[in-house]
This record gives sequence, structure tokens and C-alpha cells, in this order.
Amino acid sequence: MQLFVDNLVKQSTTNGMKVNQRKTKEMLIGSNANNQLPQLILNGTRVERVSSFKLLGVHVASNLKWTQHVDALSSEVSTQLHFLKQLKRSGASINDLLCFYTSVVRPVLEYACPVWHSSITAGQHETLESLQQRAAAMRIIFNHDDYTISLIIAGIDNL
Repeated sequence: MQLFVDNLVKQSTTNGMKVNQRKTKEMLIGSNANNQLPQLILNGTRVERVSSFKLLGVHVASNLKWTQHVDALSSEVSTQLHFLKQLKRSGASINDLLCFYTSVVRPVLEYACPVWHSSITAGQHETLESLQQRAAAMRIIFNHDDYTISLIIAGIDNL
């Protein structure tokens, strides 16, 4: 691995790019990842070894489980649902509430889902779906409790 890192730095320098040591992380993948491996050195500085990191908005863990990512999504969407409630209280129309939901909330729930969705647990899927239910069926947008009818009226699919 050290040889690869050295080669990467050499090629980057040749092409006029600089590898930022502070932003470079090392993560050992798998549940049996051997922490006894020597740490990588980049331009004379040790590369930080992490068990998880956020890459382009996706929380990746060394065990390749998505708990941290789903928790982060849940927290962010819960905050956005609070703003959706505030919009409703201020008298925003159903169309405006749907516009806010489909342009602000839903993209967060679906961001990079081809990467992580097929690997989440049933419980994690239910957690994400319940966030959508809170927006549609818990009277934030519509005035009834039937989630399926809310989705049909809004023209929104399940996650």
C-alpha cells in the first residue's frame, strides 16, 4: 500500500496536483481488518486511520454497514420536517408544502441510494420510510392518516 501511495503522490505531482495530507484518510475494510498493519506515510506525515468517514455526503463505515449513514439521514430529515411543520403553521398551501418536500426533504432521503440502499437492514428501511410517513400522513402536508392515500394524492412513490 505504501508503494501505491508513493506512486500516487509522484503521479499527482507530475500532473500539477497536490495530495492534501490533512484530507487523506486510511480505512481498513471488513470486520477482520488487521489494525497491526503499518500506517501509511504521505509526504512524511502519517495518514490518519479511521473506522468511518463521510465521502461525498455518504457515511462509509469499515464494516460496510449503513447504521451511521441512516442515523445521519434521519437526523437531517427530522430537522427539515420541523421546517415543513413551520411552513404549514404559517399557512403555506399543500402545493407549496409538496414542493418543499420534493425539492428539499426527499432528495436527502434518496441521495446516493444506489450505493447504500440494497445493503440496509429492514429496520433501517422502515426508519427511512417512517420519515416520509411523518411528512405525508402525520398531517404535516395532508389532513388524514392514510399514508398510501397521501402518496397517491402527492404522486410520490415509496422510498
